[in-house]
Amino acid sequence: MTKRNTLFIIFSIICFVSLSDELKAQDNYKYEIGGMLGTSFYMGDANKTKLYQDPGLSVGAVFRYNVDLRWAVKSNFVIGKVSGDTRNSGNKFPLDQNTSFSRMFYELGSQIEFNFFNYSDQFGYLGAKRISPYLFTGLGLTAGSGEKKFFDANIPIGIGVKYKIKDRLNLGFEFSFRRLFSDSFDVTKKGVDFNLDAPYNIKGGIFKNTDWYSLTMITLTWDFGARICPCLNID
Repeated sequence: MTKRNTLFIIFSIICFVSLSDELKAQDNYKYEIGGMLGTSFYMGDANKTKLYQDPGLSVGAVFRYNVDLRWAVKSNFVIGKVSGDTRNSGNKFPLDQNTSFSRMFYELGSQIEFNFFNYSDQFGYLGAKRISPYLFTGLGLTAGSGEKKFFDANIPIGIGVKYKIKDRLNLGFEFSFRRLFSDSFDVTKKGVDFNLDAPYNIKGGIFKNTDWYSLTMITLTWDFGARICPCLNID
């Protein structure tokens, strides 16, 4: 047997073992897809500091690309509801005027996630864990219903935790704020004397007087798209 044939056999055995291990590692998949369910609330002129005031229902779909055991890129589409009432805000408005609003919003966005631990129920030799907290941020677009429509970009900032239930099934929980770049998320009507777009006649800007909304979501996702054995030079 020539040296070249010996090296070829050794290489083939290594490749076969690697492929077998990969097939056994059922969570070694590139992608996840699933749903989200939770609650949303607004923070702005009608609610400066109170968490979960006037919460609404939110639902959505999520798609995640797992770059490796630590990093992931996630995209989501969310439909939710927010509302507010200045009488519950604790603020004093000019001429003691008050108003309220309620609207549906639609968000399409993408985020980068960083897991604190290598996330997997396999690969113990890498210190992988089936549960991991994570941080995320990114960029999204938000549209709102109402007589006065709303459309703006948002920056999500959040934390979460994900848990590998079994095989390819993942359960997650995350809390985030979405920072908007305008001050009219809480304005749903046209031509009213008093609304929450600069109620003190101080115009908002990119870095002040902007509105926020928050999402608290439970996610359930399914892994798919098995990775190919690296020794085949295909990924």
